[in-house]
Amino acid sequence: MVLLRGTNPRTTFTSLMARLLLLIPSTSYRVSDFIAAAYRLGVDVTIGSNEPQGLEAITKGRTVTINFSNTDIAVNEIKTFHTSYPITAIVAVDDATGIIAAKASLELGFKHNDPEAIKATTNKLLLRQALTRADISSPNYKSIALDDDPKLRARDIDYPCVLKPLNLSASQGVIRANTQIEFVKAFDRIKTLLLDTEQRTQSKILIEDYIEGEEVALEGLMVDGKLNVLALFDKPDPLEGPYFEETIYITPSRKTKEIQNTIKNMAEQAANSIGLKEGPLHIELRLRPKNRTSNETGPYVIDMAARSIGGLCSRSLQFSEKLTLEDIILHHAMGKPIKTSREPSASGVMMIPIPKAGILERVDGTLDAQSIVGITNVTISSTIGKKVTPLPDGNKYLGFIFAKANQPEEVEAALRTAHSKLSFKII
Repeated sequence: MVLLRGTNPRTTFTSLMARLLLLIPSTSYRVSDFIAAAYRLGVDVTIGSNEPQGLEAITKGRTVTINFSNTDIAVNEIKTFHTSYPITAIVAVDDATGIIAAKASLELGFKHNDPEAIKATTNKLLLRQALTRADISSPNYKSIALDDDPKLRARDIDYPCVLKPLNLSASQGVIRANTQIEFVKAFDRIKTLLLDTEQRTQSKILIEDYIEGEEVALEGLMVDGKLNVLALFDKPDPLEGPYFEETIYITPSRKTKEIQNTIKNMAEQAANSIGLKEGPLHIELRLRPKNRTSNETGPYVIDMAARSIGGLCSRSLQFSEKLTLEDIILHHAMGKPIKTSREPSASGVMMIPIPKAGILERVDGTLDAQSIVGITNVTISSTIGKKVTPLPDGNKYLGFIFAKANQPEEVEAALRTAHSKLSFKII
């Protein structure tokens, strides 16, 4: 979620005095990429995080501790910081900080997205309700309370269906059920997951119709209600369940221009329908084919976020003048001209799946994987000696493989070959 400069005279500075507040959880993969982009932009940057930094007391506004667990407190902390170090723009890097940035922007008089729109992108039930009201193609849905009897509710469900927690990310807790028995098992598993995490305040689980078809991901930037497509990713691995572990993203898309235009139009309509007018947009869509029971085709909105792509996946993208995705987001936030033309080569990323739960003891084959033609980097983000948990109970990957080539097919082949060279000892 990006919030731009407003007309408040306290925030009208030369570029040398402009200050960018980055709201980044301490556990985020993306701290270094956004900080590097901020310094390339040549503005003062403050890191707002949920944990105090060791040198905060002597770094003169470079860091500030923000209570991300309480929106009202966080907004007041930002306003207090603003009195000593006037802010020009606020960028929230992830879902957890988006609503804080929106409300703080409203209080400080910056241009902003509607906080209710941001709230809808962080709660899957609210998003379904908003899209349905706007007549945007998305799955039919119901919800079930955690204290409901799933055996009774299972009788009233159209199968197959997909059960989802309301606000977890990275497909954590997302499970397909084809029968009443599978529905009850999925419900119990998600309930256990929610009760075992800080998400225990969630009292409902979302139930959606399963939408057949290929899945794509669109990375975009909203500017005054208009969508600039930064990348359209194909997902060549089928995502049919029972779990929905994403692996490979490749751009440019191999879909026809007609289909790509339809996807763009749907994404723009969906964003506008809930009130997203400015900043990054990450949206997942299913391309529903014709079948014997339905003539309804085209893109269906599966999920939407007022942020950029997660993990380290943004490193698969480069734009004109060697700009990164983070560069583009911050240029837009600071009111600077943006260039959204992607590099001419095809590129992609593979999120390395976790094959089983346990302690990651060793990773072998990284040098062999990196030697594959087209591979630009192999990053193991999981820590040796730490526990790893696969989907649907976990929400992390072992790491990321990046590739570039002339054609998308070559990128896909390089990623799959590189992955085959890796081996993981998990005990």
